[in-house]
Amino acid sequence: MADLVRIGSGAGFAGDRTDAAVPVVAALARMEGPRFLMFETLAERTLALCQLARKSDPSKGYSPALEKLLAPVLADCLASGIRIIGNFGAANPQAAAERIAQMARDLGHAPRIGIVTGSEIDDRLSVSELAARETGGTLLKGRSAITSADVYLGAAPIAEALALGADIVVTGRVADPALALGPLLHVFGWAEDDWDRLAAGTLAGHLLECGSQVSGGYFADPGVKDVPGLDDVGFPILEIGRDGGILVTKPEGTGGRIDRFTVIEQMLYEIHDPAAYLTPDVVLDITDTRVEEVGSDRVRVSGARGKPRPDTLKATVCFEAGQLAEAEISYAGPNASARARLAAEVVRTRLARRAPGLKLRVDAIGLTSVFNDTGGATLAPLFETEREDVRLRFSAQSTDKAELEMLLDEVEGLYCAGPAGGAGVRKHMTPRLSSASCLIERGMTSPKATLLGAQP
Repeated sequence: MADLVRIGSGAGFAGDRTDAAVPVVAALARMEGPRFLMFETLAERTLALCQLARKSDPSKGYSPALEKLLAPVLADCLASGIRIIGNFGAANPQAAAERIAQMARDLGHAPRIGIVTGSEIDDRLSVSELAARETGGTLLKGRSAITSADVYLGAAPIAEALALGADIVVTGRVADPALALGPLLHVFGWAEDDWDRLAAGTLAGHLLECGSQVSGGYFADPGVKDVPGLDDVGFPILEIGRDGGILVTKPEGTGGRIDRFTVIEQMLYEIHDPAAYLTPDVVLDITDTRVEEVGSDRVRVSGARGKPRPDTLKATVCFEAGQLAEAEISYAGPNASARARLAAEVVRTRLARRAPGLKLRVDAIGLTSVFNDTGGATLAPLFETEREDVRLRFSAQSTDKAELEMLLDEVEGLYCAGPAGGAGVRKHMTPRLSSASCLIERGMTSPKATLLGAQP
C-alpha cells in the first residue's frame, strides 16, 4: 500500500490561468506512486449561472472553463496515470463527463469517468422549508421561487468514484477541500472517524484549493511581500503521508515562492474560526499546526487536529435579484473635478425626481471606487481637490428594469445636457443573482458516485 500521495493544483477558480497545470503535470509525471490533479472551478454564484444554462439547454450547465483548463493537460495525465478530480460538473456533471469523454476520444484515449451527484436539494425542500433553515438573515422569507439550492457534499463519494476505477472524477457542488480529501480516503483508507487524519487531508485540500495563492499569487505586495516571477507563478504540489504529514512545494523552474509566510497566509484564508473550521467531513482545528521550511520552496505542515463532523451541511440557495445598471463618463483637463461634481449632482437630482426609490451609487474610478457609500458622502472630499482626470461610474440595482434604463439614459444625456467635455460613455445592464446560506440535515441528501456509461 502506498504511504505517500501527491496532489497538484490545476486551477483555483474558473478564470484561472489555462497553462498553469502544464508544469504541474510535467512534474507529477516524473514522480511515482498515486498522483492526482485537482481543479477547483466553482464559486458560489457560478453554480447558479450553470443551473440557468442547463435549464436553457440540457446539454449545458457544466463549467464553461472545463475545456480550456483540461485541454492542455488531458492527454499527458491519461498517458502518465495522473488521475483528475474536478468540480467542473457544476449543475450538470453528466454532461461534463460526456464532454470530457469526447475530448479524450479525440486524443485516442478512453478513460473511465466517475460522476458525483446528489448536491441539488431544490427538488426535496420547498422555498419556505429552505427559508426556515436560513442562517444569518431572512433573504428567503416570503420568496416564491429560487434559481438553485445545492448542498456542499463531502469527500466520500469522490473516494467511491475512485474505488470504481475512475481515471477522472467530475463533481458538482462539493466542499473545496474534499477534492483532495477524496483521493486520500481512497488511497489510505482512513476511517470515517479518524478525525485527525481527516483534518490533515482537509487542510491539504484547503492549501490546494486556491491554486497559486499558496505559492505567491494574491500574496504579492511589492516592497512588502515580494514574489519573484509572478508572470509564471508555479501552482502547488502537495505530498501527503499516510500519517497526515504534508509537504508543500511547486514545480522546479516556475516562479513564485513557497515559505512559511505564503503557507500561513493561505492556511488562514477564509477560515472563520481557526479552532473550528466546519466542513462536511470534519471540524478542522489548526491552532496547533506547525509550519516549517525544510528547503527551497519546500514547507512541511503538521499538527492539524480534527473534531467530529457537523450534523448539518451548508447549502447555498441562489435567486434572481433584478439587474445591475452601470454607466461611466469621463471628464478631463482644467476644472475636471468641478465638472465631474456637477455631472453627479445633475444625475442625482434628476433621478430623485424621476425614480425616487432607486438607490444610486456614484464612484470616481481609481480615486474612490471601493470604499464609497451609496449616499456618496466619501465622494465629496474628492471634488474639493482639483484633478485633471476623473472617470465617474454610476450604478444601481433594482428589479424595475425601466428605472435602470432611465439611469443609463440620464448618464448618456450628460453628453449634451451636462457639463462641458464629458466623453467616453459606457453603459451596461447585467442580470443579478443573490445567495443565502442554509443548514440542511444530512439525511436530506443522497450523494451518489457512478461511472459514465455504467448501468444503473
